[in-house]
Amino acid sequence: MGFKIPKLNLQKEKTVEADEYTTAKAPSNASVELADNSSDTNISLDGEKVRFDAKKYAKKVFRKWTTKEGLFGDYDYAYLFTPTLPFLTKKKKQPFFGLNDDIPVFLGLILGLQHALSMLAGLCTPALLISSYANLDTLNTQYLVSVSLMVSGFLSCIQITRFKIPFTPYYIGTGLLSVVGTSFATITIVTKGFPMMYKTGFCPTAADGTKLACPDGYGAVIATSCVCGLLEIALSFMPAKILQRFFPPVVTGPVVLLIGISLVQAGFQDFVGGAGCIGSSCAKGYAWGSAQFIGLGFLVYFTIIVCEKWGSPIMKSCAVIVGLLVGCIVAAACGYFDRSGIDQAPAATFVWVHTFRLKVYGPMVLPFLACYIVLMMEAIGDITATSDVTRLEIEGPLYDSRVQGGVLADGLNGVFAGLCTLPPMSTFAQNNGVIAITKCGSRTVGYWCCFYLVIMGIFSKFAAALVAIPSSVLGGMTSFLFTSVAVSGLKIISTTAFTRRDRFVFTCTLLFGIGATLVPDWFEYFFTYAGDNNALQGFLNAIILVMETGFAVTGFLGVILNLFVPQEVDDEDDIEVVDEEMQVFHEEHPHPVLEAIHSLSPFTSRLSKADGVDEGVVVSDEIVNEGSSAEKKGEYNNY
Repeated sequence: MGFKIPKLNLQKEKTVEADEYTTAKAPSNASVELADNSSDTNISLDGEKVRFDAKKYAKKVFRKWTTKEGLFGDYDYAYLFTPTLPFLTKKKKQPFFGLNDDIPVFLGLILGLQHALSMLAGLCTPALLISSYANLDTLNTQYLVSVSLMVSGFLSCIQITRFKIPFTPYYIGTGLLSVVGTSFATITIVTKGFPMMYKTGFCPTAADGTKLACPDGYGAVIATSCVCGLLEIALSFMPAKILQRFFPPVVTGPVVLLIGISLVQAGFQDFVGGAGCIGSSCAKGYAWGSAQFIGLGFLVYFTIIVCEKWGSPIMKSCAVIVGLLVGCIVAAACGYFDRSGIDQAPAATFVWVHTFRLKVYGPMVLPFLACYIVLMMEAIGDITATSDVTRLEIEGPLYDSRVQGGVLADGLNGVFAGLCTLPPMSTFAQNNGVIAITKCGSRTVGYWCCFYLVIMGIFSKFAAALVAIPSSVLGGMTSFLFTSVAVSGLKIISTTAFTRRDRFVFTCTLLFGIGATLVPDWFEYFFTYAGDNNALQGFLNAIILVMETGFAVTGFLGVILNLFVPQEVDDEDDIEVVDEEMQVFHEEHPHPVLEAIHSLSPFTSRLSKADGVDEGVVVSDEIVNEGSSAEKKGEYNNY
């Protein structure tokens, strides 16, 4: 089996202390073999064998769990819980824990829980929204929320651990504190996909037009995502430069922006009462958009702001969950909670307790292909950010290897998630903020985070409580999360040079993307085919779904235009080029006025003729004529 060890200058058969295994950066060609009839392990390092003393390692583990230093260390735990108030004295500077640094057990427990809580809102939201579009019953919805937590813990371990593919230079996983969760991009696809399923008869509808539960439709979603995940797996073996050529920020930025914008609509409908009761009475008989619902949603929003402004480090990283908790407390006190689902939920659950019929749904193939391209580029950005906040290199062979392993694991996780009855899972970005706040990028914390997620998922009463959250409270949280996705798109767009060519590409791609988001059924009646050829009808439905899904049509147009429109630099229009030229000019000519005075260069003559003045000299940034006053001449002489 593979075993990662640090790069050490050790001689053959030299005994390695267990403490040496807490340093960062391991060579990729290390392996481990168990020695015969002994407790030692032979570690192959650059063709040489190094003996790992298992007894000393066992003693280290024993000290870790039985001593105060191993359990608590000297970390200032009050720092994590101290609010940011002006009259409080600042705490001492906290140490930074690197990728493989040894951290106290108690600190790992706290920071792991902090990471898990920061992920919680993003993990449960896709399952709740997709279940509502498929009209699944409460038990299936609770199951999907539980499995989302469990599978996130399992698949995050793949990213964190990092495996080398035998006999190849490729890896699976980043080896960083990279965690995964259900992608929000899937929600955008199902918001258009399920209405098409009901319209074409793939999902059942009652005689009065009521949409019935469609578990087969959900099975089609996860089956299609599994097949399309092979695209990201294939792209992971391409060099990073080629990927950047085909999918630069000018392509991916608008896609992420439109994903967020389209999601905000669903979140905001819940914010004001719920998407299922628009135009009618909602919970407790209140009308949709009533002050009671808006007040609950705004309470969540306001709590998030308070936590960000005055909260402690642990509250800032979990501000969304704190806002959700405050909203739930107030909603429960006002009688908005329904306990029946919690009482009926089983005590525990696991993967495959509920299963769904798998069938590839043709019209969703193209949108999911676009989705996986977006997930790949998001993964590259997240891996770069994680390496940066963990204080590791963000260029070079090791970084490229982490990107390759992370993208490959991202594609595999999309396939594995589908086989575990879930939509695609991708790398999460919010944990980078937790690393920056806590100054801890240790993988040990990542494993503790996975442990908490699995435990939360197994106990299904926890998921049942999340499902029972009132729509307005949930909408206050999801609207904030979805808007942050749109802001991430703006951040990606801001990294472009904004040349005339870039603005042209943005305009062409966003035209159809924003149009499809604002007018969802604009392409519904383009095709008039009414025959019995199911294959042709499915292909036409796929085109309709792509054209009516804002981020998908934007992504495909962006790739085409980015390759088709040449990159031309307009010196008069490109602000960055002009600024760079001015900077070079001032470096070469620190005193251009003095140079003009002493040399009487053609520059001065051109200025004189252009302004219609006599030939003169430049003094203090002004042109002085031959007949100027003695005062100005004196000023020149003093110069």
